[in-house]
Amino acid sequence: MALHNRLSTVRDRISLAVRHRFEIDTRSLAVFRIAIGLLILADLVRRSRTLTAFYTDFGVLPRTALISRSDPLHLSLHTLSGDAWVQAVFFLIAGVFAVALTIGYRTSAATIGSWIFLVSLHNRMPEVLNGGDFLLRLLLFWAMFLPLGASWAVDNQQASNTQTRTAVRSVAAAALLLQVVIMYSTNAAFKLSGDVWLQGEGLEYVFSLGQFTILFGDVLGSYPAVLHGLDYLWLGMITLSFLLIALPGLWRTGFVFLFISLHLGMLFTMRIDLFALISIAGLLPFLPAAFWDIVLPQLSHYRLSRAIGQWPQKLAGTLPVITVSGVPSLLSRWKTRLGTGVPLFFLVLIVLWNIQVLGYSQVYGHDVVPEEAESVIDLTRTDQYWNMFAPDPLSTDGWIVAPGLLENGSRIDAFHGGPIRWDRPADISDTYPTARWRKYLVGLWRDDTTDRRYFADYLCRRWNSQHEAELVNVSVYFMEQPTQIHTETEPINKVKLEDYHC
Repeated sequence: MALHNRLSTVRDRISLAVRHRFEIDTRSLAVFRIAIGLLILADLVRRSRTLTAFYTDFGVLPRTALISRSDPLHLSLHTLSGDAWVQAVFFLIAGVFAVALTIGYRTSAATIGSWIFLVSLHNRMPEVLNGGDFLLRLLLFWAMFLPLGASWAVDNQQASNTQTRTAVRSVAAAALLLQVVIMYSTNAAFKLSGDVWLQGEGLEYVFSLGQFTILFGDVLGSYPAVLHGLDYLWLGMITLSFLLIALPGLWRTGFVFLFISLHLGMLFTMRIDLFALISIAGLLPFLPAAFWDIVLPQLSHYRLSRAIGQWPQKLAGTLPVITVSGVPSLLSRWKTRLGTGVPLFFLVLIVLWNIQVLGYSQVYGHDVVPEEAESVIDLTRTDQYWNMFAPDPLSTDGWIVAPGLLENGSRIDAFHGGPIRWDRPADISDTYPTARWRKYLVGLWRDDTTDRRYFADYLCRRWNSQHEAELVNVSVYFMEQPTQIHTETEPINKVKLEDYHC
């Protein structure tokens, strides 16, 4: 009997430890909600700069071209119209949902609305997406099954007769945490399958690419020994990313902030749009209760702490209270079951998907994910690819030159404007108006598709709509140059992508 009691006690302790590893403190969930809302707003603002070029029929990918080749399950509200003003309205609606999500007002509806519009936006222009976009929509997907409004939210202040929750333990909470670990560990598996990262040269290659480096990145590239050390540090961290879950309390906090510090380093050295900030947002749910129990009392002496506690109350008093009464008990039970069953179903699918992406389906001779399940993944856009700079980083740098011939015989650069320059620019990243333009244009070079013709046609129409002297011909070149980590200089190769008569 004594042995049975001891085994039962050990089993209970292990069970409790596991539950604690996969629970999310509601304060961490609140900060995560605010971060996601603000990031969606920032993303919309940044995308609005290329609204006409990327999201209208006047731009580089008209709806007819998109629909003719896209997966029919990749649905998009943004394909309902090719007019700029309609797209602006969609951006505005998405912004309203994002604001509601940020302040925690009608949080469930705001989360679902934000996810629908984000997926729609991604499906409209897939050629400009990066790893940060995949992560953002996946974080938002799991967020739909979590009580984001349980703390520091208008909903929490307006609710009556409800018990205050301090932590969330659910399949969805575990899935959100595991999603981040899956991202890091899958990327680690890709990097470990190559030679460059294992030799400590991964970051040296990355920082030799002028199209990516900004600010301190241009300086850091001159210190290969530092990059070698950071290479092994980052590779070790993502390989051991399971410790984000396995470590307890303040040990986990320290590991989380180590990840955050390196992502902040990316923010000030690499032009990768919002990826670094989205990754930081994904790390916030890992912050344990012990972190907040230490930090919040320390902030109690400052106005910041009072502001954090008071703003939901002030907003709750000004915004209308919306309640749904008379919900049948049967419907409530089904909601609870779906809230557990659906996340569990997708968690299994996503684990299998990443196993398949890593190439293990070739080992077994068949796909790990059934065809029917792939359709579900395509529809919900829970597909994911974590091969950023892996197995080996891009080893060729480059920039776009688009010489155009005007009807009066003059020649101009139809993309950048001004005279045509073939020499290597002082800062290659400056030749791309935005990180999304870089993603799109480098894609034109890597993939020989009809997109090259659409891009050239867009340059013609854009120029002719703004100038009296019309453009009659435009060519598109990618000036490729191998990275220079082992030699002082490498030759520049002029690659013609398209020659188009306007």
